[in-house]
Amino acid sequence: MMIETFDRHRIAGILLSVLTMIAVGFVLKQTKSVVIPLVIAWLLSYILSPAVNFMSRKKIPRALAISVVILFLFGVCYMGGIFLHARITALAEAFPKYQASFTELMRVLNEWLEVSYNPLTEVNWGMIVGGYLVTLSGSLFSFVSELVLVVVFLIFIFLGQPYFKFKLRKALSSEYADHIALIVSSISSQISRYLSLQVLVSAVTGILVWAALALIGVDFPITWGALAFFLNFIPTIGSIAASIPPVLIAFVQYYPSVLPGVAALVAVTTIQMVIGNGITPKIMGERLNLSPVVVLVSLLFWGWLWGVAGALLAVPITAAIKIVCENFTALRPISVMMGSGKAYRHSFED
Repeated sequence: MMIETFDRHRIAGILLSVLTMIAVGFVLKQTKSVVIPLVIAWLLSYILSPAVNFMSRKKIPRALAISVVILFLFGVCYMGGIFLHARITALAEAFPKYQASFTELMRVLNEWLEVSYNPLTEVNWGMIVGGYLVTLSGSLFSFVSELVLVVVFLIFIFLGQPYFKFKLRKALSSEYADHIALIVSSISSQISRYLSLQVLVSAVTGILVWAALALIGVDFPITWGALAFFLNFIPTIGSIAASIPPVLIAFVQYYPSVLPGVAALVAVTTIQMVIGNGITPKIMGERLNLSPVVVLVSLLFWGWLWGVAGALLAVPITAAIKIVCENFTALRPISVMMGSGKAYRHSFED
């Protein structure tokens, strides 16, 4: 009888958890215009807080330190917006040339494969790609409006950070407050380190892709480097997506020669594999490696929830959740299951 009661309670708890997750997902989807800027501000706070805290330790007023960091953020976003607008304009102007070469390449490929009909030749690539470019240009304007909201959230987060420990001491006992503060500090430092290193690794990836493609002579190398930087936040899938456009451009640009396209393919693939499989695990540490299944599920979930923004934020959010679970004993099994498991292999093989 007691076992049946326990099973009922357990089943009820599982069902309640599922319903709660569905309800939270619905709320997050409906409020994404506000929640996405809040999440971006929360993640940015971990990257920019060290700069604010450093200036505060140097006796610079915190308000002035926050203003300097916000102005720097605005400057980076402004330069990034100008860069993206220029790249999109250049791609739109050069696209007709690539469309003609691509059509000719498809015709030759059909003859070589002895295929009388290829559905790809019937697609109006100019309209499709042009539509994507127009959509991307329009999204830049919506990004500016969301940036203002991100900055507002970021300012309030920075202003409230110094008083968190005092609120803990007032709300809880001294011993328990110090324990919670230590855990929060550990979580903050780990998330800050992870995000900062992720930005650094992505930047190095983008620079190497840009340099390699510039040496090969592929058009718009800096554009493909920037694409590699942004998509590097999405493990595996992002690397593949960032590699396809420059390789296609190289094949179309140098047609009928295939050597530059092959060189671009080898160069980009080598950079992505060396950094993704060799350097990143060494820098980040094996414990921060997420399971490929967890990455895929998080991409599907956050991508469905928030679109492209969700796909870009999926892995940082999931890594932050993993770090939080790792610092609480009761949640540590969840953190272990979210990991790749490579860090624990040697302890069971010995």
